[in-house]
Amino acid sequence: MTAPSPLSRLTPDHPLVLVGAGKMGGAMLAGWLSRGLAGAAVIVVDPAPPPEMAALIGVKDLRHEPTAPAGTKAGALILAVKPQILEDVLPGVASLVGPETVVLSVVAGKTLARIAHFLGASAAIVRSIPNTPAQVGRGITAAIANAHVGADDHRLVTALLSAVGAVEWVDDEALIDVVTAVSGSGPAYVFHMVEALAAAGAAAGLDLDMALRLARATVEGAGELLFQSPLDAATLRKNVTSPKGTTAEALDVLMAKEGGMTELMTKAVAAAAKRSRELAG
Repeated sequence: MTAPSPLSRLTPDHPLVLVGAGKMGGAMLAGWLSRGLAGAAVIVVDPAPPPEMAALIGVKDLRHEPTAPAGTKAGALILAVKPQILEDVLPGVASLVGPETVVLSVVAGKTLARIAHFLGASAAIVRSIPNTPAQVGRGITAAIANAHVGADDHRLVTALLSAVGAVEWVDDEALIDVVTAVSGSGPAYVFHMVEALAAAGAAAGLDLDMALRLARATVEGAGELLFQSPLDAATLRKNVTSPKGTTAEALDVLMAKEGGMTELMTKAVAAAAKRSRELAG
């Protein structure tokens, strides 16, 4: 007999309550609905959802509330607001937390302890860091649970996060700052690499529009090859590189011990992790 989906735990009586209906919250909600979560088991709490979310609410017949509905205890409470307003929002949604509620935060820079300060010391809370490819179902999320998260809670949160990509669990909250710097901010590094590669092509004589198309398609294709191939990145790189060829010549620059990409990326990740720790207080 097939085991029931962890999402079956979410019902109209113990719904999934999504607080914050922006791009990340909307992407995750679309993923959950595509995985079979019933619209009747969803409440969206947002005073002014964006047009695309308002359309989804209408099409899927979801319940929408501008503030936390009275008398409701969530099966899963999803915190998906901007970091700078989270502490203003938490007191208003604390009433949604009951003994069977698991709280999932996708808010950057807010620790488990800080969230528990507002929701209660016994609240089951998971802190996670998804990234923007979640919008196309190709994200990756790292998560950490506090001591009150049980096995069933863990399975439910894994199912929720898996709806928009891969999931990695860590057991040290300090690592969340590093995750933020690597995968949370990482898509921006890749997008900038496209810009830099196109600028380099233009500097070498290509029309800028053509250079942008070439750079974008190259990164798109390389990413898809990495996704589909069982080989690791280092092997794929070596497979493209002929000894003493053009790629090898370029890689001598990019892989230089001083001033190369690894040194530069190490500095970038360290700076992002430092900022993540500062934001967490």
